[in-house]
Amino acid sequence: MKNSKTRIYVNTVIISIITSLLTAGLFFYLVPKKNMAWMHENTKANFASFNSMRSSPNVDFVGAASAVTPAVVHIKTTIQAQQTNLSFNPFGNFFGDDFFGGSPYHVMPQQASGSGVIIREDGYIVTNNHVVDNADKVEVVLNDKRTLTAKVIGTDPSTDLALLKVDEKDLPYIFFGNSDSVKVGQWVLAVGNPFNLESTVTAGIVSAKGRNINIIKDKNNSAIESFIQTDAAVNPGNSGGALVSTSGELIGINSAIATPTGAYAGYSFAIPVNIVKKVIDDLTHFGVVQRAFLGINPVEMTDELANKADVQDLKGVYVGNVIAASAAAEAGLQKGDVITKMDDLQIKSVPEMMEHVGSKRPGDNIKIDFLRKGKMMSVDAKLKNSEGSTKLMSKADLDEQKFNQLGASFEEINSSEKAKYQINSGVKITNINRSGKFAQTEIPEGFIITKVNKKPISSIADVKQILNEAKGNVMMEGIVPGYSGKYYFSFGL
Repeated sequence: MKNSKTRIYVNTVIISIITSLLTAGLFFYLVPKKNMAWMHENTKANFASFNSMRSSPNVDFVGAASAVTPAVVHIKTTIQAQQTNLSFNPFGNFFGDDFFGGSPYHVMPQQASGSGVIIREDGYIVTNNHVVDNADKVEVVLNDKRTLTAKVIGTDPSTDLALLKVDEKDLPYIFFGNSDSVKVGQWVLAVGNPFNLESTVTAGIVSAKGRNINIIKDKNNSAIESFIQTDAAVNPGNSGGALVSTSGELIGINSAIATPTGAYAGYSFAIPVNIVKKVIDDLTHFGVVQRAFLGINPVEMTDELANKADVQDLKGVYVGNVIAASAAAEAGLQKGDVITKMDDLQIKSVPEMMEHVGSKRPGDNIKIDFLRKGKMMSVDAKLKNSEGSTKLMSKADLDEQKFNQLGASFEEINSSEKAKYQINSGVKITNINRSGKFAQTEIPEGFIITKVNKKPISSIADVKQILNEAKGNVMMEGIVPGYSGKYYFSFGL
């Protein structure tokens, strides 16, 4: 009995071994060798989808940083001493101008700094408008420590951008990317000069797009805010610096931070490079930004507005009102429509719509898809400028508008008036209307302007030229008929 059990056991083992060998042989014969790589002894085991989760540490920051850093500059600005705001003093004859604070006094020069990005090898640099606003002197410190004086070619307060130029050639520069293709979650680098620490690089991800933080204060109410939000560390001094992709392409100009303290607290905001390209191109070719307007009051979608418009999706822009004779009105848009696309680009919010319209010029056509009472419709709109036409504005046109905003009439004084007031030249203010800048001051009608910002005035053309070149406060010096002495008035542009 014992031998019988032993034979059965041995037979079972032998059959098992033979079966295993046959199975292994069939597997190696039938399965192609190229599919067996996972069995190699050096192969590492990973959880499912683990490779995609591990992609971020493998991003090459070194290559992008080394390529971009030489093209990011340090900008230093100086605002020279200015005379303070002064008012007309009718008692100057009796007490003297100084008694009532009637004579000018000076404020010490102010200095500030920021960053900039070289965008062309022949010395064109883009930065923020608030970095160079009202500056009398702008200096650029290159990555190789050279310091150059820069000229402000043009500014655009509506987007907080400025274009500078230095007289230098063969400079390193950054290539433009495409901010429309930027994705939430992708890695980016911020390069700038925070706290005067030159050539500082930080990394983070894009945490949101199309952000409106109401930081741009534009007197014409045409501000465009559609920021790229990142968590890359950006601090004071980074303004005007570069936000770049890991491939080294410029995707934004760093402009602001969300902070309760003034220092970085988690989020920073950059102007999308597609807006930058358009603004810089306008300033280069026209000397002024060609701003296009659709002519609607855009409103963010809410549950209430969705019900009112008979739509299910809260994505899109609700048309709160349509301005008469505007591009929108002529295209047939109506109050209550919901804009969902522009030129086949999905429009999910007001900032996205403003960004897309801001990339256009007056006279450009824009295709608009919208919902009206639940029905999808489409129209083409021809965009207009702020004056209601499709004309492209020249710098001369803009300068004339700027001069007309003074709200006054002028005439050049004659020889008898020169002799009477013992002056060589001047321009008289003959009329002040209530809607202009002069009406907001105490400048009296009949005031004879002899100097503007310390420059002698002999004609109306002189006044125009100096005012068009001026930034910030303007100081006028002159005489008031019937009163002796010099009088000073200032106003802001």
